Amino acid sequence: MNPRIEKLEREIEKTKTKIADLQVKLRDMEKQKTELENTDYVAIARSFQMTPAELSEFLQSRLSGSHALPVSQKPEESYEE
Repeated sequence: MNPRIEKLEREIEKTKTKIADLQVKLRDMEKQKTELENTDYVAIARSFQMTPAELSEFLQSRLSGSHALPVSQKPEESYEE
């Protein structure tokens, strides 16, 4: 076989291997990024001291176009004198 063809075939195989390795690395980096974003979201949600139900209600209200914060479902104590 022509030596130039053989050389190109070897280079093609090396390039394919590098591409496959880089795709694996890319998927891993994207997974790490998603995990860090999720950690940030949890930290932000906790900083508002909302219950999971309140957070869900708030997010649903954002989807529906309402921008009000959810009102806690806890009964308010009355201060009668």
